[in-house]
Amino acid sequence: MSLLTRLGRMDGKNVQVKIFESTQDTEEREEEYQRFKQRIHQRIVEEMTPEEQRVLSSIHQDPRQVELIIEHYVEEVMAEDPFAIPRGERPQVVADIRDEMLGLGPIESLRKDASITEIMVNGPKQIFVERMGKLELTDVKFHDTAHLMNIIERILSPLGRRIDESSPLVDARLQDGSRVNIIIPPLSLVGPCVTIRKFSATPLTVENLISFGTMDEKMATFLRACVKARINILVSGGTGSGKTTTLNVISSFIPEGERIVTIEDAAELRLQQTHVVTLEARPANIEGKGQITIRDLVRNALRMRPDRIIVGEVRSGEALDMLQAMNTGHDGSLTTAHANSPRDALSRLETMVLMSGLELPVRAIREQISSAIDLILHQSRIRDGSRKITYITEVQRMEGNTITTQDIFRFVQTGFDESGKALGHFACTGLKPSFLDKFQLNGVDLPENFFDADIGGAY
Repeated sequence: MSLLTRLGRMDGKNVQVKIFESTQDTEEREEEYQRFKQRIHQRIVEEMTPEEQRVLSSIHQDPRQVELIIEHYVEEVMAEDPFAIPRGERPQVVADIRDEMLGLGPIESLRKDASITEIMVNGPKQIFVERMGKLELTDVKFHDTAHLMNIIERILSPLGRRIDESSPLVDARLQDGSRVNIIIPPLSLVGPCVTIRKFSATPLTVENLISFGTMDEKMATFLRACVKARINILVSGGTGSGKTTTLNVISSFIPEGERIVTIEDAAELRLQQTHVVTLEARPANIEGKGQITIRDLVRNALRMRPDRIIVGEVRSGEALDMLQAMNTGHDGSLTTAHANSPRDALSRLETMVLMSGLELPVRAIREQISSAIDLILHQSRIRDGSRKITYITEVQRMEGNTITTQDIFRFVQTGFDESGKALGHFACTGLKPSFLDKFQLNGVDLPENFFDADIGGAY
């Protein structure tokens, strides 16, 4: 039960009457509110002038002009039914209708909240968010499944993507670069599910990652030197560990004047260099034709005279083409892969090469991997929600049938404090990478005692 104040009459006078409202009353009020918004929306669609259409469809919309148009129609409907909603709620009505017409409906406010990193819609009535690494259930809801599907269509239409029973899952992106995954019935038994991985409005810098405790300054200096020395780097980690964010940051170390080709399923990388060519894979059309895979794009990129190739993520047979590119003069290439440890990342690469369909001997695959990948940067999501680079590992030569590796840096966790925050420090192992000759060839210098074993910054 919830306490509400309503206007009543007593002895011919207006008085405030406090009543208890049941859950059923709340649901009825929500239904009335939705119907009121639909009336306004319908009025706008039916009576909007050409000038108003131009304002609402403009790429560079003036938010105040949009609000004035909606306010006009709200006042019209309110004049017909003045007791539909309290006057104090009218600004919220205007904001809701603006989000319905131009944004993502009920979740638009969540999308604009900078403290939220992920939005998870589990059907129309259950929406979770991730804030500071923790999951929270919100009180935001869609009216029904049809309402949610309308917003899904709004996300997909500008991208030329589709979703229906014959193609019930899709990957997409929002205009701000946020990643979107959508899956609908019959595959989802709870209704349409939308997962939005948000990205910062302003790209994060290496200084941000240091302040967040993702790495320390010494690790940042080493990674900057590796990128300038054209070391091939694989960023590995689990889902939500921050691989794409870290890839964005280390790609910012690439010098201006180099031609960079990025290849992704859905374009997420936001490089700051001048000469960047962005390629995006394409799914098959409704007839099952026209698909362009990551593998096709990697092959094509080799003919585009790239200085660097950045593959957003390798998942299958494109791993072989990526390794061949690294082995044939495209040094300094970067990519990411899902893995639980640096050693697991090598096994995953081996499996993905086998998915290419070529029956290569295991030793030949491992030789390709060991000669192509120089460094594995492994990132983990700690129990407290923080993301940390837990290993920077060099991939060395083959010994027998095994690829040898050595850790250059690692995060040493010592426990948790009273609030549940992870305690630990970054440490240099004291081992020097064997690719230091590439540093000299590319004019990159590090201090003589840079790799002496020490304890880095504590977090």
